[in-house]
Amino acid sequence: MALTILYQDAHIVAVNKPSGLLVHKSWVAKDAKEFALQMVRDQVGEFVYPVHRLDRPTSGVLLFAFSGELAGIIQDNWQQSEKTYWALVRGWLTDTVLVDHALKGMKDYGQDEATSQDAQTEFKPLAQIEIDASIDRYPKSRFSWIEATPKQGRTHQIRRHLKHISHPIIGDARYGKGNYNRYFAHELDCQRLLLHARRLVINHPVTAKKIEINAPLESHMGALFTRLGFANR
Repeated sequence: MALTILYQDAHIVAVNKPSGLLVHKSWVAKDAKEFALQMVRDQVGEFVYPVHRLDRPTSGVLLFAFSGELAGIIQDNWQQSEKTYWALVRGWLTDTVLVDHALKGMKDYGQDEATSQDAQTEFKPLAQIEIDASIDRYPKSRFSWIEATPKQGRTHQIRRHLKHISHPIIGDARYGKGNYNRYFAHELDCQRLLLHARRLVINHPVTAKKIEINAPLESHMGALFTRLGFANR
């Protein structure tokens, strides 16, 4: 399987990571056989260094640099980068909301559970849909297509903040609702987390020019959005 290259020059390369693919080897997922790091290296014929990570079930823009020094330059300025995600969530989100909710460290990621870090995420509604299915206690079920802009990069920040405001992402086995996840898996053939890293804007580590990289929805998530009547923007 070849990954779709979204941007490449002599210094950096960005790919559209599919859901289910790890960025690199991890003790958290010992079952994995393929890794984006190795796949990109094989495709471009050079060693690459990950600038950031995406959760295994998240798809979208994944950036690498052709040297550790360049990766470090981008990481040092990561707070100034713009990161936009798309998600399908339970319920109707009708207004833009900024969630300011500190997040504790996660033990299974080797973090201190007693330590909390500031975390803010802006959520903007893009579209809503109501389907004729009684998934929970109501005769019909409502969902929102949203845009998420995290101000930091805490572990599972978007997923945890959406759970905090009772709009969990569909397909989220850890923070979502099982009855909704099962409905989408059984009735709509969707067994993935519906979270996609749509857009990344950075200052180039060499030229300092602003670079914007956009990742289209991968085929399965794109087909689902079309089926639900959402126009792919």
